[in-house]
Amino acid sequence: MGKSKSKNQKKSRVEAHRAAEETYRSVPHSFVFHRGRVGKNVAQLITDVRRVMEPFTAEHLKVRKKNVLKDFVAVAGPIGVTHFIIFSKTPSSITMRLARLPKGPMLYFKVLKYTLVKDVVSSLKKHRMHGQQFTHHPLLILNNFGSDGMHIKLMATMFQNMFPSINVHKVSLNTIKRCVLLNYKPETQEIEFRHYSLKVVPVGMSRGLKLLCAQIGPRMTLQLIKIQDGISSGNIMYHATIFKTEEEIQEILQRKEDELKNKQERRKKQELNVAQKKLKKEAHKKKCLAGIKSEGDDKDSEVEDPGTQDERAAAAESDDEAEYYRQAVGEEPDEDMFPGAKRRRSKDGPQGPAKKMRKLSANKTFGQDKGIRRSVPGGHKDKAAKKFGERQKKPFGKKTFGEKPSPGGKPFKKQQQGGENRFGSKKKRGDNKRTFSGKLNKGQAFQRNSQKSKATANKKSDRGAKQSSKHKKKKG
Repeated sequence: MGKSKSKNQKKSRVEAHRAAEETYRSVPHSFVFHRGRVGKNVAQLITDVRRVMEPFTAEHLKVRKKNVLKDFVAVAGPIGVTHFIIFSKTPSSITMRLARLPKGPMLYFKVLKYTLVKDVVSSLKKHRMHGQQFTHHPLLILNNFGSDGMHIKLMATMFQNMFPSINVHKVSLNTIKRCVLLNYKPETQEIEFRHYSLKVVPVGMSRGLKLLCAQIGPRMTLQLIKIQDGISSGNIMYHATIFKTEEEIQEILQRKEDELKNKQERRKKQELNVAQKKLKKEAHKKKCLAGIKSEGDDKDSEVEDPGTQDERAAAAESDDEAEYYRQAVGEEPDEDMFPGAKRRRSKDGPQGPAKKMRKLSANKTFGQDKGIRRSVPGGHKDKAAKKFGERQKKPFGKKTFGEKPSPGGKPFKKQQQGGENRFGSKKKRGDNKRTFSGKLNKGQAFQRNSQKSKATANKKSDRGAKQSSKHKKKKG
C-alpha cells in the first residue's frame, strides 16, 4: 500500500505543478521601469509601484542607459510580459505611460501628486503591512468609470487587464489581502490611485464578517493626456488639449495609408532586386567553376615542382657572391668556388671559361713562356726546354699555386730627382732618416745597400755562366 501512495503523491505533485504553470502563463505580467534621468524620489516611487504589482512583475529589473524601448519589447515576448509601466521626468512634470504589448495602445498620464510608502506608513498610528500580503495579487476596484466617452472606457479596460481576473465562486478569502482602488472624478478628469491592506475578521458567534482595511501606499493623482495607437508610434486616438475636426482626422488617416502603401511597394521592389542579385551570383559562380576546371586540366602539365623555387633562390645567392668576388679581386672565380653562379661571357672573346693571361716577353713565343707540353713522335710528352742555372722569374710579393709566399713588402725605390717624395711634395733640407739599425743617416744607407745588391747579383750570374760552359764541354 505504501508504494501506491507514493506513486499517487508524485502524480498529484506533477499535476499541481502543471496547473500552476498554466495559471502563471495565463495571468498578465508587467515591467515597471524608467526612461531618462529621474531623481531619488521618482526612483523610490518606481520601487513602490513594483511592490503593488507583485507577485507578477520583475522585482529586480535592471535598466541601463544604453537600453532602448525596443530592447524591453524584444525581451518581454518570450517571458510573457503583457504590460509596461514607464516613468519619466521633465523639468516641469512627471509622466507615467501604460502600454499594452505587443502592438499597443499606449496611455499617457501626468502625475499631478504622489506620496511614497514610507510617508504613508509614518502617518498611520497602526500599520497593517507584512510580507505575506505580497504573495498574492491585489483586488482591483474601479469607481466612476461608467461615464460616456471612448477614452474612459479604454482606460477602464486597460486597468482591468493589468491585474488578474477573479472568479467569485471559486476564490478563497484568505488570498485576498490587498486592494487597489482607482477613482475617476469627471469634474476635474483626475484619477486617484490608492493601495490598501485588507483583513477579514469574524464578528462574534455569527457568520456575518467584518473587513478591516488600512492604506499602505503609494498614493498618486493622475490625469490622462493622450492615447496613442501603438507603442510610442501610431495614430493619436485621443488628446486632452488638442482638438481636430473630422476632415483633419481623415486627411491624417489618408496620409498614413499612402505611406503604408509606399512602404509595401518598396519592400516588393527590394525583394525582387535581392532575388535577381542571387540569380546573377549563382550564374557567375557556375561560369567561374567551369572556367577553373578547364584551366586546371591545361595547367596540370605546366605546374612547377616546389624544389625548383629553392634551386632558383640558391642560384641567385651564388650569383651575388660571384659578383662580389669579381669586384673585390678583379678576376673570374673558379668553377668549384661558386657552382651555381653563371659566368660572364664577353661579346668578342671565347665562350669557354676565363683564364689568367700573362704578358709575353719579347724573345719568347707563347708556348715557351707558358711551358706547354709538346707531343713527341714517340708518344712521350716533354716539358719545354729550360736552360741550366736559370730561375723562373716570379712577381715580387705574389704567391703561386703550391709555393710559399715570398717575403712581402714593396722594393725600395730610389729617391726622386729634385728632392721630391712620392706624393710630389718637396722635402725640406736637413731632414734626417733612420736606418733599420736605428741610426740616423742622410740618405747614404740606401745607396750602399743598392750597391751591395748589385755586386751579389753580378757574382751569381758569373757562377751560372761558368757552370753552363762546363756542362757544354762535358757533352762535347
